[in-house]
Amino acid sequence: MSEATYSGFVALVGKPNVGKSTLLNVMLGVKAAPISPKPQTTRKRLRGIFTEGNRQIVFVDTPGWHEAQDAMGEYMIRQITEAIADVNIVLWMVDLRHPPTREDELVARALKALKGQVPILLIGNKTDAAKRPEAALEAYRELIPGLETRSLSAQDTQDDANLREELLAMLPVVPFFFPEDYARAEQTPEEWAAEIVREEAMRPLKEEVPYAIATKTEEFELRDNDMFYILVFIYVEREGHRPILIGSGGRMLKEIGAAARKQLEVFLSKKVYLELQVKVYPNWRKDPEALRELGYE
Repeated sequence: MSEATYSGFVALVGKPNVGKSTLLNVMLGVKAAPISPKPQTTRKRLRGIFTEGNRQIVFVDTPGWHEAQDAMGEYMIRQITEAIADVNIVLWMVDLRHPPTREDELVARALKALKGQVPILLIGNKTDAAKRPEAALEAYRELIPGLETRSLSAQDTQDDANLREELLAMLPVVPFFFPEDYARAEQTPEEWAAEIVREEAMRPLKEEVPYAIATKTEEFELRDNDMFYILVFIYVEREGHRPILIGSGGRMLKEIGAAARKQLEVFLSKKVYLELQVKVYPNWRKDPEALRELGYE
């Protein structure tokens, strides 16, 4: 008689920049999701698979919940609502450095409909930087009374390991959704390359420009010299954004490319020739057809 297997989907939800992607990466032990100090770095839901023995968690990272202002924002909200519609556990992450905001209230309103249907754990993050974490956690608890709560620092591997063990114990008895040796991030190398370039581009840019960027991998091949050639287009919304992204003498674009190439070489375990081209796609965030062309489907 074969050993029973336990598996389930765990959604990470919360407003922008509360540490969902950081938690996912540490939980998986590999970098699966892009991270930057800018809100809304995550635009698509992303599944990451963790398998240990006869138990498998399929984590679903989601964009930060916010009030949508354009087609891109509406797409991101759909990514969240679709992700939480059919999961086994929801982790509602909040930032204990601050009291609840309007965006936290929006998350709470959506999750109230799920209460009683699936377990919802309120995860208070950034305990290492919060001045009054218990008081902040209580304020969040009042938004949805009766939730179980946990406090952690998403960058603390021991905190994350403890939470992961708890989640593994909560899984239902079902067959694995993915093979035991499945890659931990359900993302193609082409998608990952584009996201890494976008992550590195968002870091140094300010004001509106980082949010007006989209990236798409146009070429990705291993050539005869055992080096990957990768061509990524960086799209901006306005002609005026282009010189900002390129920088004086091309310096900004070179720095973005160098930082992204280092990550790609670690990921691919080979040398990488990364070419970046900046193109203007006017008002792409407001155009549903543009979103589809750029991979937001």
